[in-house]
Amino acid sequence: MSDDEILDTHLQELRRGTVVLACLRLLARPGYGYGLLEELAARGFATDANTLYPLLRRLEKQGHLTSEWNTDEARPRKFYRTSATGHTLARSLTAEFRSIADAIAALPEED
Repeated sequence: MSDDEILDTHLQELRRGTVVLACLRLLARPGYGYGLLEELAARGFATDANTLYPLLRRLEKQGHLTSEWNTDEARPRKFYRTSATGHTLARSLTAEFRSIADAIAALPEED
């Protein structure tokens, strides 16, 4: 495995939980999958559809998202929105993320 592949693997692990948090926060306003993919990428949370759609289904099943179909347009779209329990989870995750970032910032730098 090359150094780039090793780095990519670790970066993927590091980002995995941040995509959950980003989705919960961004979906405070209703959004659909493809639009969310674009918004995540624009904000530095690049992910792909094969990761996002199962995540959205899982968060909905857990009660952190709600969804409804919009059939007003030619192509029906499923819109997701963060539920009350999702907002509570997002606040907790945000606080924990900040705590972890502070702890990392306090670690010594490599010389």
